[in-house]
Amino acid sequence: MPLRTPPRTAETEAAARDGARAGALRGARALRGAGALRRAGAPRGAGARGGRRRRRRGFAALAVAAALVAGTGGWAAGSAQTAVTGPAPGAAAWRADHTLGRPLPDPATASPAAVARFFAGLTGAQRQRLAERHPLTVGTLDGAPVELRYRANARALRAERARQDARAHDPSRTAEDRSRARARAARCTELLAPGRQILFFDPRGRGQVAEVYGDLGAARRTAVVVPGSDIDLGTFDRQRDRYGTPTGMAVSLRARMAADAPATPTAVIAWAGYTTPVGLGPDAATGRLAEAGAGRLARLLSGLAATGAPAPALLCHSYGSVVCGLAAPRAGRAAVGDVILFGSPGARTERAADLHAGGRVWAARDASDWIGDIPNVEVLGLGHGTDPTDPAFGARRVAADRAEGHTGYLVPGTDSLAGFADIVLGRYSDVR
Repeated sequence: MPLRTPPRTAETEAAARDGARAGALRGARALRGAGALRRAGAPRGAGARGGRRRRRRGFAALAVAAALVAGTGGWAAGSAQTAVTGPAPGAAAWRADHTLGRPLPDPATASPAAVARFFAGLTGAQRQRLAERHPLTVGTLDGAPVELRYRANARALRAERARQDARAHDPSRTAEDRSRARARAARCTELLAPGRQILFFDPRGRGQVAEVYGDLGAARRTAVVVPGSDIDLGTFDRQRDRYGTPTGMAVSLRARMAADAPATPTAVIAWAGYTTPVGLGPDAATGRLAEAGAGRLARLLSGLAATGAPAPALLCHSYGSVVCGLAAPRAGRAAVGDVILFGSPGARTERAADLHAGGRVWAARDASDWIGDIPNVEVLGLGHGTDPTDPAFGARRVAADRAEGHTGYLVPGTDSLAGFADIVLGRYSDVR
């Protein structure tokens, strides 16, 4: 049974991040201790090679578990999450709708290319009618026209705000429930501000959202920011640790590209379309949530290709690297440009070539990022594999000398931000 996630405030989030940094160091010490135990207990002799391999795998798993448990103060430091997958609420009503006199594409099975062909055969009035009748479905349907999705999601956000307002004023609910409802309603209001372009909105669970910065239809260079742990509808953007959020990273990247290449139309998608881990518990140590999110990311990329957008660069931060490592091969070379893995615990693959990116694979990690103390192994479902900054992985290294901490890579003025912008713009010779 999933653990209930307690309400989060700026103070509890800050405490969690500080605990993670300190915990990673404790975890590294635990890993070193486990390594010493393994060396001390290794069998000798040629006849024991099979035993050595089994013991190495066992001790490696022990090392990962010890590092993560010691690093977080126990598994309770992270709440187990139930992955939100599949079509958004309302899919059944969409399938049963015969207002156009023909079946509508099944949101669970229709490919983004098939969705794009379906909408291309509709009139403007027919498209708008579907968006008004089924806003959550149209707003999350990869392959649907982007501008139509913006309008549908605005409608879905207004409906969710009204629903949460009703909950907030319901005297039969607990004070905690009413407080959460007020916060969710306020979040919806913020996302409805003029000029915001919401590409994806799913109110289930902790809430998922994606936002576009720039004109996606006119852009010649595009990127998708894929975040790591602790990101959801409530933390999608915030003032504290702004550049550790998808919106902060996306805005900073696009501003840098505009400064470097003002004549080049660009667009950046801040994508929080999957259930992220909370804290540094077992969810962060395994690929379960990444597997669930990879399907959604692959559909997004295929949908962009189906609507004629250029193959975007993927900027994959922290646990988002695991999602990208699983999604990129599924989407295929035609739908994925360059891939940038930064602050990464691994990508669930041993080689950059396994990502099957249409462009190049890059990696960055600054010296003060605590993620460097997490063991880079993948044994018995624990860990995420080779460090992408390891030369053996085969990625091109991007300088991050002026970045600080785990969330400082896209802070204005950093060399990592400059390098990432050059990569998205295709100016490879300028990347340091």
